[in-house]
Amino acid sequence: MDDLKILAGMRADAPLPDADRLRRLRRRATRRGRRFAIMPSLLVAAVAAVVIVVVAVSALQRTSEVRPLPPVGTILLNSETVLERAAKTVEKRAAAPEPRPDQWEYTKIFNVQPADGQTRTHESWLRYDGKQSAGRDPEGNFRVQDIPPDPGDDDLSPQQYRKKLLKLPTDPDKLLAHVAGDRHWIDYPKEKGVPKQVEDPASRAYRILSLYLKQEAVMPPKLEAAIFRALAKIPGVKIEQNVRDATGRTGLGLFRSTIGEEVRRRYLILDPRTYRVMADQSIWLRDEMIRGEVAFRKGAVYADVWLATGIVDEPGEVP
Repeated sequence: MDDLKILAGMRADAPLPDADRLRRLRRRATRRGRRFAIMPSLLVAAVAAVVIVVVAVSALQRTSEVRPLPPVGTILLNSETVLERAAKTVEKRAAAPEPRPDQWEYTKIFNVQPADGQTRTHESWLRYDGKQSAGRDPEGNFRVQDIPPDPGDDDLSPQQYRKKLLKLPTDPDKLLAHVAGDRHWIDYPKEKGVPKQVEDPASRAYRILSLYLKQEAVMPPKLEAAIFRALAKIPGVKIEQNVRDATGRTGLGLFRSTIGEEVRRRYLILDPRTYRVMADQSIWLRDEMIRGEVAFRKGAVYADVWLATGIVDEPGEVP
């Protein structure tokens, strides 16, 4: 079975960007692919997971090691209490200085594929102004490449994304209303032969706020606190203690339960002390069938685990 088709099917119920943004993402992914394959910035990763798989595979350090998650006794916590504690913790942080345009965002991610349990570790560098990216080509050679300017205003550099974040309201109710009612996020792109679908406001709000938490752009502490408080107001948001990520670390598993039997559960795993995102991880709670075949077995894991992030002066450096 074609793995990319499986992944596309896996995300069939996941919201996608609007048609214009989708075209821009595909165009940029194509441009990058002609240079060399590296993982795109996390600024677009959350809304282009299938694209990530396409552009990242050849650049990653591959291994056949399978890492099943050992059973851990998770405990369901009071989400409102935990999210308020998270908000109070992050709003006390001193605001981080904004990087210079010529500095670089470094990211090291451990990835697990659900079909075969194959793992990969990937390091990438993205210049803060979005003009260059760096990584290793399929032969393992380290290369720095220019990123051509994009006429679209949604294909944002970390620097541009921060400007967008600074415009968001820091009152939890106003923030929730903003992300739930933003017309940019409401409709799925219309595809030939596929009925138009509309994302409900609660699902949209949870998805966008989760996306904000994963950004590498410098997050204002007051906004981060507002995000946690807004999440507490969304129906179905839950938190489990002792959720284990794909590297064996345990944290707080933030997820949103849905009506009906869950096939898989998608967690944002938070550090229990800092409340920073440790991993974006899906766990299959039962076998998932696609076109009459078992595509993913119960217990399968798809994960992106952040091993290291930081700002450096030159590509190739690590924090």
